[in-house]
This record gives sequence, C-alpha cells and structure tokens, in this order.
Amino acid sequence: MKKILLTLMAAWLSVAVAFAAEPSFRDDVPERYTVKEGDTLWDISAMFLQDPWLWPEIWEANPQIPNPHLIYPGDVIAMVYVDGKPRLTIERNGVSSGSAAANRAAPARSADGRTVVLTPSIKKVPNDRAIPALPLDAINNFLTRIRLVAEGELESAPYVVAGHEKKLIGGEGDDFYVRGALQPGVDFYGIYRKGDPYIDKETKELLGLKAEDIGSGQVKKVDGEVATIAATRSVREIRIGDRLLPHEERRLDSAFFPVAPDADVKGKIISVEGGVTQVGYLDVVAINRGERDGLEVGNLLGIFKAGEQVQDRVAGDLITLPSERAGMLMVFRAYEKMSFGLVLHADRPLAVDDEVANP
Repeated sequence: MKKILLTLMAAWLSVAVAFAAEPSFRDDVPERYTVKEGDTLWDISAMFLQDPWLWPEIWEANPQIPNPHLIYPGDVIAMVYVDGKPRLTIERNGVSSGSAAANRAAPARSADGRTVVLTPSIKKVPNDRAIPALPLDAINNFLTRIRLVAEGELESAPYVVAGHEKKLIGGEGDDFYVRGALQPGVDFYGIYRKGDPYIDKETKELLGLKAEDIGSGQVKKVDGEVATIAATRSVREIRIGDRLLPHEERRLDSAFFPVAPDADVKGKIISVEGGVTQVGYLDVVAINRGERDGLEVGNLLGIFKAGEQVQDRVAGDLITLPSERAGMLMVFRAYEKMSFGLVLHADRPLAVDDEVANP
C-alpha cells in the first residue's frame, strides 16, 4: 500500500510540475495582433502572457520566413496550436507557417503556354527595423552619458593639462592640451570625469567606477608627451584633470527575447540614475549582480520589497514577513560584477536596496 501511495504521489508531482511549467495566456489574449511602430517585445509578451518572461517557450518560429525570431512593424502575431498546445507564430507579407502558399509551389502558365512554377517571394526587411526588446528612448541617454571603468583605468589615462591660451575651462570648438600616452592610431577620444563608485554595501566590494561623459575630442598633433586635442563635442565644460579614453562602441543590441535567468539570481538595487533614492517606471538602476552570477542581457528580474518586521502578539517575538514582488526590470547591460537594468513595471514605489531575484 505504501509503495502504491508513493507511486501515485510521484505521478501527481510530475503532472503538477509539468502543469506549472506551461505558460499561461492572459484571459483577454487576442488571436491575432499586427505589430506597430513603437511596440517592444516586452509590450507584446505582456499582451499575450501572464508571465512575459516565458515568451521563448510559446514562440513557434516560422521556417517559411527569414529571421523568424526578429519581429517588424506590420508583422502579424497569430495564435496556432502545436500538438494541441497554444503557441504564437509570425505572419509576414501574408506568408504564414500553415499557409498553402508557404508550403508548396503553385503551377501557372507563361505567356507562351509553358507551365512554370511560382514560389512565394518574401520581401527582405533590414534587421535594424526590428522592434526592440525594451523602449530604447528610455536608455539611449544613459548609454551616451555613463561609462563603466575598472579601478585604476581613469587614473592611468591621459588627462587635460591646460586649455588653449591658458583657459581653465573649454567647450566644443576649443583646443586643449593633453598629457599622457595616447594609443597609436587612435584619433578620436571620449572625455570623462570620475564619478561615484558602485559598491556592494554588504560585501564592500568595488563593483565598478562611473566615468561621466563630458564630451569628445580629435587629435590634431602630438609633440612628445603633450598632444593638442580639438573638442568636437561637449555636454559640460572641459576642465583641467578630465581624462581621455578611446571611444567605445556602446550601441545596444536590442534584438533579444525577454527571458528569466538560467541561474538562481538574488541581489539588490544599489543605485538609480539621477542621484535619487526612489525608483519608478522606466528608471535605469544598477544592481549588484553581473555575468559572474549568471546574468545576461535580456534577463528579467523581479523587484521585491523586503518583508516588514512585526510583533507576534501571541508568541511575543519579532518575525519578518515574506518579501513581495513589486516590480520588474530587464537587464540591458551586463558586466562581470554588476549590471544595469530598466524598470518595466512597478506596482508601488520602489527604492534603492530593494531586492532583485528571478521572477
């Protein structure tokens, strides 16, 4: 009897796990949706699924179209059934994964009476028109303003030693002088000023240093250890002591699916851009977990408010209530020790030191 009960329990657990793993569609899910300019993968995932990070599990790639994992304005997201389970697929230019046109060639007659075979042709769409995973407008400003550097990287970089005609500050169109070893063959540099460090409050580990964008410059000439630089762009005044680093490619590859991390990630929000402590919708936040912890670009994390401590009036002691999920963020930049994420959903006011974990 005991063996029978154990067998039934094991079978029930396997069914329960399989059921729990099956993504749940929203009650108001549309059968078809035409993608529009301004849509993001997060918007569309949240339109169809109760848990948007399970999108890859319900996506049925259409083998009849190029780049079936990229979604463009004008594409149609349609619900289909595969082995009796609902899945989502894409229709582009009238070609669907189940259409006769997509699956077989059509005979026709040419003007001279010959029989020819017509196959469906598909208009190629440039990859850069694909909708992004998250609203890029919300992070483009951050990407241009902030650069993360390693300890000692700024201190060893060339620095502004003087302005033209002994000016103490300069701006776009001005020449200034730089002392230090420039990289051979590199003519364009970013101009930076040391910002605040990112520190893990619990371990006191230095996770990275913020280099604040001041402007850009181009090398005009080099005379020994001093170079003349022309300021080609400035967002703030260029001062003596500002540092130069070679320009880095900071373009964001946004063609990825929102997905939960493979690893079990638990961390905290350590800062929010703008020098405030409160966090809200579409704010950029820094978290104290990175690539070494299993995080990747596109990972979705829940934001949790720590449970309050309350007095148990029966037992007479203090207990901590469970943490509650209060928002969601998506990682758009992952470094070794830390990451930057964009808050995509907030049920209530969030703050620095709130917990982040798998959704």
